[in-house]
Amino acid sequence: MPLILFILAFILVASAPAEMKREIWGLNEAGDKIEIFTLTNVHGLRARVINWGATLVEMTVPDRDGKFADVTLGFDSMEPYLQPHPCFGCIAGRYANRIAFGKFSLDGKAYQLATNNGVNHLHGGVRGFDKRLWRGEQAGPSGVRLTYVSAGGEEGYPGTLTATVNYTLTDADELRIDYSATTDAPTVLNLTNHAYWNLGDSADVLGHTLRLNASRYTAVDAGSIPTGELRAVAGTPMDFIKAKPIGRDIAALKDSPGGGFDHNWVIDSPGEGRFALAAELHDPSSGRVMRVSTDQPGVQFYTGNYFKAVAGKAGRIYEKHAGLCLETQHFPDSPNHPTFPSTVLRPGDTFRSTTVHWFGLKE
Repeated sequence: MPLILFILAFILVASAPAEMKREIWGLNEAGDKIEIFTLTNVHGLRARVINWGATLVEMTVPDRDGKFADVTLGFDSMEPYLQPHPCFGCIAGRYANRIAFGKFSLDGKAYQLATNNGVNHLHGGVRGFDKRLWRGEQAGPSGVRLTYVSAGGEEGYPGTLTATVNYTLTDADELRIDYSATTDAPTVLNLTNHAYWNLGDSADVLGHTLRLNASRYTAVDAGSIPTGELRAVAGTPMDFIKAKPIGRDIAALKDSPGGGFDHNWVIDSPGEGRFALAAELHDPSSGRVMRVSTDQPGVQFYTGNYFKAVAGKAGRIYEKHAGLCLETQHFPDSPNHPTFPSTVLRPGDTFRSTTVHWFGLKE
């Protein structure tokens, strides 16, 4: 090919417009269509989302050599997502994270939720939002809107809740996740995306460096339930104010649940509901960087402590610490801690929240 034609072809590919493609990925046991939505931007980044659990199943970004790779953990086909798995890429709800004993009171009435994490309630219960079929539709040139209506009484929650999640892949190399929800009766709500990240090709993420914009975390008991104390990170293994390798201090948590990080950090925000940087993750081997910004007050940093021979993508076997989560959220067990930011949603109000993952490079 003459040089000028090669250059023109390269320019055309590099400037290809952002788009969204919609396909049928298969059927679940009930015969419902599982759809997969492929989002691309002008730089060739690609995100793929399915309407089962509103799940992010792929996020493909380049390394310092221009090599593209998927940096999320999960599966290559639909069927494993329909089976029990470690919440790969899903939307966790109606209440992400834990509620002690599955109990809370609202407006003087006591509620008992499903308990699926020992005696506690975790990520919405036995059949949370991750195990539900969402309705998908295009939202802009490179976005998808997914909606789920959660009936009153589902998993023990009061109120019929309509939840919407928009995934948008921007030309600024951002994966933007916008959440909204309304209810017909007072309820509690905490939504997050539960993607596991590994920005390189290593078997674990202990060599990644992490910075958390948080000077405090919510101290927890042996069941990973907050005690109510917001504890300073300074001088402890929980201190990620300055970026450090994840593996540097992880051995100090060998006696904690799971033997690794699984805690909620309190984001140092300029004010309640204000958008702020939550975390910056860097893989030195690939040069990839991911910055997570949000208007939520907390971020759960979890190091995949319970992986054991999980058969994942491209024949990989995920073992302990194969990936990590940075789940932007309200605090665990907030309905039982009046001093924590409220997670109550009332009729007439609309819950709205945004989290942005920016992908780039660092030498």
